Amino acid sequence: MKMHFLDGGRLRMKRKIFVPGADRDEPIELPVISTLFRHAKGNVLFDTGCHPSVNSDPGARWGGMEKFMTPIAPPKQDVIHALAEVGLKPEDIDIVVNSHLHPDHCGCNEFFTRAQFYCHEKELEAGTAEGAGKMGYLRAEWEHPMRLDTISGSLDVFDDSRLVTIHIPGHTPGLIGLRADLQHSGEFFIVSDAVALERNLDNDEAPLNAWNSDLLLSSYDIIRARRTAGATIICGHDDTQWQQLKTGLHAYD
Repeated sequence: MKMHFLDGGRLRMKRKIFVPGADRDEPIELPVISTLFRHAKGNVLFDTGCHPSVNSDPGARWGGMEKFMTPIAPPKQDVIHALAEVGLKPEDIDIVVNSHLHPDHCGCNEFFTRAQFYCHEKELEAGTAEGAGKMGYLRAEWEHPMRLDTISGSLDVFDDSRLVTIHIPGHTPGLIGLRADLQHSGEFFIVSDAVALERNLDNDEAPLNAWNSDLLLSSYDIIRARRTAGATIICGHDDTQWQQLKTGLHAYD
């Protein structure tokens, strides 16, 4: 199995959301990450990044959300073009797992018309609840004709313990991470926005955009246990970490 980290866009937000004591108007730039797994039984995509249209007209798709989560990627910096760089088209993806249903993590779902989709059942409940829009959910991003199955506990994607989801709530009710067991590179735990920045995990910092800070801190314990056991933790939006990863064509195996 090979793992590719793909560029799913780029955002600008206020640093104070993630870093206690940061100046009120200090910006922070955040990568948007999608992860491709090329398994013998199929191609799996964990998160699909931002929709390509938000790079040119974010307000048309995201409405007022773009004022505090502003896309800043140039045209063609999205998961669809990133897949093309590794020789794949959307129809080559067999399974899409969404860590959660915020628009920077499921924005390209609509392109994967042959894929089987998964998210956690608590995430679908949150995304369809009254007032979900105020919690950052935009149904147009993930409500499509393709089959969407929900996970109640964990999902062993191919029943071989190579790709297994783990429920790590706090940022949202149903956020899931994906544990990947690679033959040569070892274990990776891709935790999405359960850990936005590595410093949040190291310092027990709950970002201001967490749905439930207490649950998030409990999820930190789960993540730290995997790190202690030897896993590499891949954060949701840490630009320092992103710059150090092999990306695109350069795979981990």
